[in-house]
Amino acid sequence: MSRRLVNLTLDTLEDLPRPCRECVYWELDPVSAERACATGDPGLEKEAWVSQTLLEWGSCGKLAYVDGMPAGFVMYAPPAYVPRSMAFPTSPVSADAALLTTAKVVPAFAGGGLGRMLVQGVARDLTKRGVKAVEAFGDAKPDEADATCVAPVDFFLSVGFKTVRPHPRFPRLRLELRTALSWKSDVEYALEKLLGSMSPETLLRPVRPVTATRSADN
Repeated sequence: MSRRLVNLTLDTLEDLPRPCRECVYWELDPVSAERACATGDPGLEKEAWVSQTLLEWGSCGKLAYVDGMPAGFVMYAPPAYVPRSMAFPTSPVSADAALLTTAKVVPAFAGGGLGRMLVQGVARDLTKRGVKAVEAFGDAKPDEADATCVAPVDFFLSVGFKTVRPHPRFPRLRLELRTALSWKSDVEYALEKLLGSMSPETLLRPVRPVTATRSADN
């Protein structure tokens, strides 16, 4: 089974699950998002947001593929690019952090460590760009009837985030990027010691710890 990560671009945008491809929950403020869904073209608004963010800030998402099939994705950006972020009771996001908005693993591929793989991809990208941390708003009650396009708290906790501002429904969580990167380094070092000359990069695929990930419905 082959797994790979690619950057979100205007080309790979089409590989997002259809509901997510048309969702502008994060990309617009609440009033504008409602208007776009009611009378406009949310898919076009999504594409415009991705295009602007890529041009002005750079990479804003990662997609995971398993044997060539889209299996999950994550999106992130500076809080200033995410109007919805100010609507949360636990805002604002810390000044030194980027905001991880959406994280989803396709149900058929859940439980295989793709969530951690996506977050590590984000960590590597942001570290190169001088960002120290990534934060996210989690949904503590994802099974409620009014569930939003917010990933479950359990997902973020399972991939290393820690709660920095509690809330009964929408806590804010944080991941120090050094933590995300050191986890992989520690595993690779242990494998090198155990298996000698065999490539740890190759070995990580079959032995990566399984994490139970729940995905946000967009």
